Amino acid sequence: MVTIKPFKAIRPQPKYVEKVSSLPYDVYSQKEARELVLKNPMSFLKIVRPETTFPKNTNMYDNKVYEKARALIEENIKKGIFTVDDRDCYYIYRQIMNGRTQTGLVACFAVDDYLNNVIKKHEFTRPEKEDDRTRHIDICSAQTGLVFLAYNEIDETKRILEQATHKEPIYDFISIDNVRQIVWKIDDPVKVQKITEAFKAVDSMYIADGHHRSASSARVCQQRRQLHPDYDGTEEFNYFMAVAFPKDQLLVLPYYRVVKDLNGMKTKEFLAALEKAGFRVKKVTKFFTARERRHGVYQPRYKSEIAMHLGGRWYRVRATEGILKHDAVGCLDVSMLQDNILGPILGIKDPRTDSRIDFVGGIRGMNELEKRCREDMKVAFALYPTSMEELINVTNEGKVMPPKSTWFEPKLQSGLFIHRI
Repeated sequence: MVTIKPFKAIRPQPKYVEKVSSLPYDVYSQKEARELVLKNPMSFLKIVRPETTFPKNTNMYDNKVYEKARALIEENIKKGIFTVDDRDCYYIYRQIMNGRTQTGLVACFAVDDYLNNVIKKHEFTRPEKEDDRTRHIDICSAQTGLVFLAYNEIDETKRILEQATHKEPIYDFISIDNVRQIVWKIDDPVKVQKITEAFKAVDSMYIADGHHRSASSARVCQQRRQLHPDYDGTEEFNYFMAVAFPKDQLLVLPYYRVVKDLNGMKTKEFLAALEKAGFRVKKVTKFFTARERRHGVYQPRYKSEIAMHLGGRWYRVRATEGILKHDAVGCLDVSMLQDNILGPILGIKDPRTDSRIDFVGGIRGMNELEKRCREDMKVAFALYPTSMEELINVTNEGKVMPPKSTWFEPKLQSGLFIHRI
């Protein structure tokens, strides 16, 4: 059973929402974040990336940087840029991208459900990123970013959310990434209670994106429980802010890999190593779809197939049965690539820490891989997307996926909701 509760969101006034909202803090480099804040001083990036308001040589982990984020929240409330809802609410959040719609519930979810694996994880977190968000939440005494959850929709939750969208939304705008963002507020106590009860029938949630934000919220919760041993579980720090979408509505894109060198090998040696490892390698001489022909790139069409860009050419790399695995993690294409090519052939043992590898989100497209190979990389690998079913199988078995296995689109907007703890 999943435990959720409504909350009093701090959020932008409707007339400011388009200026305030931004993409998540971690999709921007520091340079990109600074440029955006300079261009749009109302951007929520000033709060989630407060180092952008300091000189470039400032230590981004200095206490004064996080204190600036807290001050900016309070300043925006005083200026009337942010409003604070006067009663506990749920919020329905809809995104429409390229004709696709996903509609989720914004609520507070119990940290204990996260700790007890009712809310399931599929990734390890990086300590430095988790420490950063933990300090941000603790010093701001607020959660400023949504965790992205997926769940198996049931008839009652579907019916209630559909009914909630029949009224006028509080927000309806096009975000910087050309996605329509629509939000409805549910503040009627009877409807709020119905939503709370309906979601009790959902047995589990799956973290799609936001492992660092959820882990950091849990750490702050545990710290505050130690400071307040008489806590009764109703305090806001016992919950974290998230949006839950039905899993069948979600779009998963691939996460590409680009590598700086061939580990001392020449091209012919590398291609021979792939064949020896159990892959069939063939130069792409024919493009099958109109998109491929238009852009001159080859995309994997099914599992166990890799599109590889090397030396200005595209190759089709297909795994033979002998190297395929059938367990929940081993059967993933990202595992196949890591276990058979990146690790043993290219010498990349830990893709989380090896500086020779970089990752490119699927939204950037295959042409970005060609661009990186022209500029600073030697070889690029494009995989068939990991499916939601694969993600759920891994989490249900209590296992962890390789890093950068999934890229969800559209990205959640930051700045639409703040949960004060």
